[in-house]
Amino acid sequence: MRTNRRSGLAALGVALGLAIGVTNCGEDKTTEPTAPTAEAKSVHAGHGGADKTLYIWASDQAREEADFIAVIDFDSRSPSYGKVLSTVPVPPPGNVGNEAHHCHTSQDQLVLACGGLLSLLKGQNSFFFFDISHARQPRFMRTGNAPNSSITDDFLPLPGGGFLVTNMGSASGGPGGRVVELDNAMRTIAEYPTTSPADGGFNPHGIDADIGKNLLVTSDFINPVTTLNAVPGPLELRSSLRFWNFRDRRIVRTVVLPDAAGTMDVKLIPHDPRGRAITANMFTGKIYTVDPDGSFVEAFDGETLAPQGDVRGGMIQLLAVTPDGKRLIFNRFMTGQVVMLDITNPREFKSVSVVNLGPNSGPHSVHLTHDGRRLVVIDYFLDQDDFGKVHLEGDHKVRVLTVSDDGLAVDPGFAPVDFSTAFDRPARPHGMGMK
Repeated sequence: MRTNRRSGLAALGVALGLAIGVTNCGEDKTTEPTAPTAEAKSVHAGHGGADKTLYIWASDQAREEADFIAVIDFDSRSPSYGKVLSTVPVPPPGNVGNEAHHCHTSQDQLVLACGGLLSLLKGQNSFFFFDISHARQPRFMRTGNAPNSSITDDFLPLPGGGFLVTNMGSASGGPGGRVVELDNAMRTIAEYPTTSPADGGFNPHGIDADIGKNLLVTSDFINPVTTLNAVPGPLELRSSLRFWNFRDRRIVRTVVLPDAAGTMDVKLIPHDPRGRAITANMFTGKIYTVDPDGSFVEAFDGETLAPQGDVRGGMIQLLAVTPDGKRLIFNRFMTGQVVMLDITNPREFKSVSVVNLGPNSGPHSVHLTHDGRRLVVIDYFLDQDDFGKVHLEGDHKVRVLTVSDDGLAVDPGFAPVDFSTAFDRPARPHGMGMK
């Protein structure tokens, strides 16, 4: 990361001051969400079959026009496979400059929930909900917020509807984030934990769960306010996992990993009898297998992969694990690579496949289809322009790779969608959902 030294600090200070004074923006209702009709046993249940519609959550690059969902034909048998079918903008108020971030579909795939990473800076709501009951004709429903936390990151769907959401920052964007619970009407009903851990480093970004094991895990990444020019000094990174009692929504163990180098994401290994998790330190390239008992092992070193770029390990960020628990897939933002590892031995991972997307492509988001046969890759992380220290732009393209046990390959039928040129104005894509 490079530090931006341009002007604009005065304007940011005003915006940040206003945002800190906002404790609850309330809810902006347009249509009511559809409640699910049945309970499911897993947070990943009901997500079988081949996805045919892809949703990309994006923001106007100039931060002047509305954030929006792009609807893309994702039916690999369709003659218009990979084409943008329509866009659904967020209506005012609070529809501009949210910095579109992560998304997820609800367990019943009737609602797409998305987050605004920087909504706090403008005193806006940070949850955005779309009705996708008619897959190709999504409708904006409403926005929402959490009174005690902000800087919205990832969404974990809950059986029976609703989500757990990682809000990385406190109400003012600093230490003391929360995991927010949304019910099946997309209303905020709780924020966990009630009292932030005494270590002062609870800034959750990644999240995963295994309900059968009564296990929830979150990963702490960064103190968000330290990314802003208005806050002097370097980035304040975290390197810790929190294991939770899922039913009680209670942290039972904190595991601190070496180097304080940014554990952005975490994934539980499917079918692992011990409930072990995988995480990576973004600024060292070290990948760890972490046991809920508190022990951990370095299972792979990203520095063994070439090239490296300007950051050790190539800047590993987001993770995906195949449904059988045998393969790990991740991006290397600095190198333009997407990598697959064999993780059948949780203590020692082995390289299987590397796809090079090209110099300066900047892959960040990696998300498997529900059948595990395709991978959507989005080439944009975060650019805070003249108000922040993070400038990791990527080329704004959405790409698709095919997935097998033997490796990854570029999907020849899906032409990359370039969000810099596909619309009237350049846009920055980040979140995704599929149905």
